[in-house]
Amino acid sequence: MKIIYKIITVAIIGLFGLAACKKSNPDKTSNPGGEPIPVDTVTKRGEAIIWVDARSNVFGTYGRFNDTAKIRRVLDTLKEVGVTGLVLDVKGSTGYTMYPSIYSQQLTTLDGKSFTPGVDYVGFMVTEARKRNFKVYASIVTFVEGSSSKGKVYEDPLWRDQYQSIVCDASGNRVPITTTGKNGFVNPAIPAVQERALNIIKEIVAKYEIDGMLLDYARYTDINADFSDFSKNDFIKFLEQRYNDTEANKMSFPSDIVSTWKTVSGQVLPNATGKYYKRWLLYRATVIHDFFVKAKIAVKSVKPNIKFGTYVGAWYTTYYQVGVNWASENYDPFNDPELRFDWAYPDYNKTGYTEQLDLLMTGNYFTQLMLKDNPATAGLAYHWWSVEGSLKGAKYITRNKMPLYGSIDMGNVDWANQQAISNTIKYIRATATGGVMLFDVVHVYAPEYNRLKQPLWNALREGLKK
Repeated sequence: MKIIYKIITVAIIGLFGLAACKKSNPDKTSNPGGEPIPVDTVTKRGEAIIWVDARSNVFGTYGRFNDTAKIRRVLDTLKEVGVTGLVLDVKGSTGYTMYPSIYSQQLTTLDGKSFTPGVDYVGFMVTEARKRNFKVYASIVTFVEGSSSKGKVYEDPLWRDQYQSIVCDASGNRVPITTTGKNGFVNPAIPAVQERALNIIKEIVAKYEIDGMLLDYARYTDINADFSDFSKNDFIKFLEQRYNDTEANKMSFPSDIVSTWKTVSGQVLPNATGKYYKRWLLYRATVIHDFFVKAKIAVKSVKPNIKFGTYVGAWYTTYYQVGVNWASENYDPFNDPELRFDWAYPDYNKTGYTEQLDLLMTGNYFTQLMLKDNPATAGLAYHWWSVEGSLKGAKYITRNKMPLYGSIDMGNVDWANQQAISNTIKYIRATATGGVMLFDVVHVYAPEYNRLKQPLWNALREGLKK
């Protein structure tokens, strides 16, 4: 899902000025770590799904999932504390799969650690999960095909030269993303990129008895992507077809979209925008929406009863930067009388993909639990940087069209104590319509991977008890 301990470095950007689309720790002084938050005991408690990041758990220094006996012990304890299901990361940022695939190289060894030879990791995990009556959701890093010099954008000349994402740097230069030191995102608008993702989705659904298929990183890398020649031509076609713009092919690219850039806390952001900027945002969101339509069809064509969903960050106010509109098509950010979004454009609501989903997981990765915990937010109905406010906001913009799973990051934010984690789990599970997603299991059993430097089993046990 996310690389452990690299999340929070990009999060803080979005809090100050609401500029980023990353994980956030907005209010370290707001402490929900006192008495447990009361919940309505009549409320039906939803699922408690824990994420299993492959890189950290299988190949990480302190990971335990490279050994089948250790996996069984962790799963037994998860069952005992009240977890009801797993999200299995089965295709990571290298683009390699954690199972034998006809479309990708299988990842069995990384950073000096190997999974048990001769055992299909995903098949083993699904079998063991079923023994414990866990729900099982498979997840793929959708539009990333390279990391740590591994993957198609490094090893395949076509993907390196034509398919990897082209980003603008702070000087306005168009450069391949791998030259910036970031993971090898690919351009989601390119048909061959989409075809590879769809083939892997169908392969996973056909191969394993899972309950759901989730897309992670089904987006552009950031606001400075993708500025390739392919995107330029595709955008011109979009303008000609949607707006009958006969002058589109004369645009100055990319300056008619973003004329100058700036760097804020390490993130490259528009400094001055051009005449096509908001229609460019609409175009990118249309690309992602249309892919989700195809992905849902792909899943249902193999097994109609499999749930189709995705993970997104809960900070909708800035999520346009990665080309994603996870709201309902019935929610119009351009004409919202309650909330103002300066980036919205007429018909932006048509890019909302809630209707394509059977479930949605939002990353409510904040230490501020209730709106009242901070005087600055106490009077607000929605606040994208608190747990309560972001859950309310998510329900509002998705129109409750599908089960919503709020999510807690147990390791990368500065929790006051384990009770604060428990309180947040309780609140999310009682409030979100689907349940709670717990990120990540490695934070629970490996104190080296959480800020409290303690095993977090008691936090889970308290937060999930009935």
